[in-house]
Amino acid sequence: MTENQFFSGFITLIGRPNVGKSSLMNAMIGEKISIVSSRPQTTRSRLMGVLTKENRQAVFLDTPGIHQPQNRLGEYMMQSVKAAMEGMDSVLMAVDVSSVRNEDLTIAEGLQAYHAIPRILALNKIDLVKADQILSATAKFSRMDFTEIIPVSAKTGDGMAELESVLLRRLPKGPRYFPEDMITDQPERILCAEIIREKALRHLRDEVPHGIGVEIIRIESMSDRLTEINANVYCEKESHKRIVIGKGGAMLQTIGTEARHDIEKLMGTHVNLKLWVKIRDDWRNNPLDLKNLGYEISK
Repeated sequence: MTENQFFSGFITLIGRPNVGKSSLMNAMIGEKISIVSSRPQTTRSRLMGVLTKENRQAVFLDTPGIHQPQNRLGEYMMQSVKAAMEGMDSVLMAVDVSSVRNEDLTIAEGLQAYHAIPRILALNKIDLVKADQILSATAKFSRMDFTEIIPVSAKTGDGMAELESVLLRRLPKGPRYFPEDMITDQPERILCAEIIREKALRHLRDEVPHGIGVEIIRIESMSDRLTEINANVYCEKESHKRIVIGKGGAMLQTIGTEARHDIEKLMGTHVNLKLWVKIRDDWRNNPLDLKNLGYEISK
């Protein structure tokens, strides 16, 4: 096979928070690359997933949900979206078909400026609605001049084969950017931190999750069968620290147990996971803290 017989490209996933962008990417890649939560603004950074099929390679860029920033972390998240839109070969917009909002229409209208590239709309979560809601949502977005509109469910898999086919078919000729067996550019340290944060998001109260940051301070292979991981879980208030730890340490133990289970699947070894909860007052507005936790804002 010669180079000009290969098709590849970068596909940016965008949409407002909590519409299922990460779930869509995970479903297409076939592995859990991006964490998933029912809470909005789960994804904080640009995350990359790679799908290689025969002579085609799609590089997905999962971005934070588009929202109005309330702090420096929010500004970083929106910069991640802007950076991911530069030089893309196509765009995949996700909409929660069970809850179409004006923000979705605004984002869709903004995509019309990218008329030179394919713009695919995934109407996600069709498992939650009836057929007439899907038709209604399709009608709303039809005037936006999308290349294709595809109803899907990342949860059940309905429509996902068609979505994958459409995205791969519209890739331009290009090089093989990554090895065939590579599915993400994220190092183990980042993936482990994100898994821990996902479990915290799942169990903590509404006022705590967005103030949670996770820093992996040590990963050491103790043997072929055991890896030891130490991590700090940061929160912004003493009251939040008590919630994260829980009565008798129960909450932290739950978070750690669930995180360890997923990390073991990721690393292929038994894992000894140790978590410490620390207070970093207003870390989401502190440039140094943001940098240390992997959220570096461009000047």
